[in-house]
Amino acid sequence: MLDPQARALLDLMIERQVPPTHTLTPEAARALYRERRGFTQPEAPALHAVRELRSDTGTPLRLYRPGLGTLPLLVYFHGGGWTIGDLETHDVVCRMLTLQSGCAVLAVDYALGPEQRFPAAVDDCVAATRWARREAAALGIDATRVAVGGDSAGGNLAAVVAITLRDLGEPLAFQLLIYPATDMRHGAPSHTSNGEGYLLTRDSIAYYRNHYHADASAWTDWRASPLLAADLTRLPPALVITAGYDPLRDEGRQYADALSAAGNTAQYLCFERQIHGFFTMGRVIEEANTAVALCAHALRTALKPQDRV
Repeated sequence: MLDPQARALLDLMIERQVPPTHTLTPEAARALYRERRGFTQPEAPALHAVRELRSDTGTPLRLYRPGLGTLPLLVYFHGGGWTIGDLETHDVVCRMLTLQSGCAVLAVDYALGPEQRFPAAVDDCVAATRWARREAAALGIDATRVAVGGDSAGGNLAAVVAITLRDLGEPLAFQLLIYPATDMRHGAPSHTSNGEGYLLTRDSIAYYRNHYHADASAWTDWRASPLLAADLTRLPPALVITAGYDPLRDEGRQYADALSAAGNTAQYLCFERQIHGFFTMGRVIEEANTAVALCAHALRTALKPQDRV
């Protein structure tokens, strides 16, 4: 059964004739996403400090801190199909994760398609994460306790960054993957069973993919489809969250299973009654706040100081 609060939101969007994303230009879709967030997101909690920064490659960043001292860090990549979304659309959820986890959070305003296609977003996210590590002392961050995370497209990017940094000999401490896209071929059964009627549709997924990739040959590149990476061993512990009425549900589960099969520590949880995108909708969907609290607890546990002998 679909969560009644999610059902009410979908019905309201139909009643108010909110246009499907795939019918809009990228510019109009971005504007609508920014406007719509105020109706579904909780009030933004106050924090000790919020700073606007730029990486050494010029990518805009926003650093959230819950207090003083040297803190662990979550580098967060927003969702939006690599086409929409920005620092503002995910400001509230970054604040909530910061406050509830006790970690600093660094939000990354990576390049979007179609203006800058794959792998521009990957390059920005890798560079921003490495920059944060190098600047750890100046940022008040513990470079040994750095995690990556994100929702949807951001979950995809977090998974790719975790693999990339392992290969560079700079392994991370944790990865938080919220309904991640992991296979650009989109052949999992949930793409059919949940492809219409639950906010994210087959048409919208195709719209996002086409704006991100110049051609289909990139779909099997592991930097686009981390599920297809040849080596998934030696990756940081992961929490993978999916939603039962999400077209991406099955590929999220497949990635969690693949991580476990490769010998990694991976926890998987499906919010069975939820839709794609619910994580940021705590004003109207109560289970979103439960999910945020669960993620904050996982971060706090994974990034706690290690005992030293």
